[in-house]
Formats: sequence, structure tokens, C-alpha cells
Amino acid sequence: MTPTDIQSGTPQAATITYEQPLSERLRTYLRLEFLYRQMQFNQQNTDAWSTRSAMNAILDILAITARGDCRTDALKEIERQLVLLNEYRHHTAVDTERLDNILQQLAHHRGELNSVPGAFMQNLRDSEFLNSIRHRSAIPGGTCEFDLRDYYYWLNQSFAIRQADLDLWTKDIRILCEAITCLLWVIREQAKTRRETAVGGQFQLNLDKDNHCQLIRVTLPSGSDLYPEISGTHYRCIVRFLKWQGVASRPIQAEADIPFLLTTCS
Repeated sequence: MTPTDIQSGTPQAATITYEQPLSERLRTYLRLEFLYRQMQFNQQNTDAWSTRSAMNAILDILAITARGDCRTDALKEIERQLVLLNEYRHHTAVDTERLDNILQQLAHHRGELNSVPGAFMQNLRDSEFLNSIRHRSAIPGGTCEFDLRDYYYWLNQSFAIRQADLDLWTKDIRILCEAITCLLWVIREQAKTRRETAVGGQFQLNLDKDNHCQLIRVTLPSGSDLYPEISGTHYRCIVRFLKWQGVASRPIQAEADIPFLLTTCS
């Protein structure tokens, strides 16, 4: 498959999308979404190695959320999206049933976030057990058996015991991360996708100053040997396509004209 397949209408399953956040808020949201998915995937597996990976994701989420008030930021973004979406009620072509469903989901997440205090993850940050793992995680291999006997003991408990503890620890994390996951879905779904061509492997995008773009999405066929390098600000972005040369060689700049799908999310 080549990039020209984009022009003939490649199905979604046969594409890969690369995202570039243009604000610190979106960078945080994408990282939390990534870690939350990692946590969920590993939490359902019964082996101790998966539990370790779930724990690593939990600790990373705690580290990210400690640097700012993610709860308040998420509430502000939910309110913004509720205002924007309510304006669609005046459009005759809008599926009102689907719109109401999205509004109900956002209102549900707003209610859950409002039901918890601002420092709702502080109990996890105060946990001696979690803190001991966090401190040792900064050392390569620092969470092995002889370093953390209590952690090793816990990992050898039954899956039911480990799962119950993980469910308890992730209860508050779930409230925030599911709200952010819903917000990202709404932000992505509202955007319009258009076909573009990177002449000589490079594309410059000038953005509307009055409608701040939060996220750039570049879609290519999944079988392509190209991937985009995206850089820029709220006002202008540069998309440069690089050709994959394998893990033993550096990628090279594409010189051909590259068709792709571009999505700008506000």
C-alpha cells in the first residue's frame, strides 16, 4: 500500500493516525488517555507481570496529575464543550438524539468530577505502599524481589486480591480519566477531515487565530513506509514526512508529493 491509497478512499481500519497536541492541556490529556488505556489493559490480565505494568501506569498518572489541577481543567473544558454542542440544536441537519446522548455523557462526567474534592487523589499519594514502589521505580530494576519484599509478596497474592486492591486505587483515577477520554472523543469527532498533499514531503498549515486549534491529526495508510514529524504553534504548523529505514538506519526526508488526511481539532 502506498500514500496514493488515501486518494481512493482507504477504509479507517487500514489507516494509522498520528496526533500532535498544540496546548499543554491537550498534551496532558493525551498522556493520561495513553496511561489509562495501558492501566485498563494490564489490569484485566491475571499474571503478575501485567499487574506490574498496571501499577507503573497508576504511578505515572499520579505523577502527571500532581503537576496541576487536572480536575478543574477538565471541568472547564466540559463546560466549554457543553456550550459549543448546545449551539448545534439550531441546525436542522443535526441528529438531536445523538447530540442529546453526548450532552448527557458530558453532564454525567461533570457530575462525577464535581462529586469529588479538589485533592481527591491525595490518599493515593499518601500511601506508604505506593510511595515505596514509586521511589524505587526511579532506579533501573529497583522494584525487583530483593529491593521490595512487600511488593513481591503482594504480587504473589491471588489475582482476586490484587484486582480488589487495584480497583480501590483506581476508583478516583477512573473518574478523571474517563472524563478526559470522553472529552478527547468529542474534540476529535467535532473536527472536519480534509485531503491535503505535502509537496516534496513537506506541508505548511496556517491556523485560524480566532479559532484556536488544540490538536492536529495526520492520517496515512497503515502499510505506508512514511510517518509525519509535526511541529508548530496555535498559528502555524509544519508537517514533514520521513521515510522509515528500519531500526538500524536513520529515517530520511521524503521527496515525493505525499497525499494524506488532515484533521484540525479546536
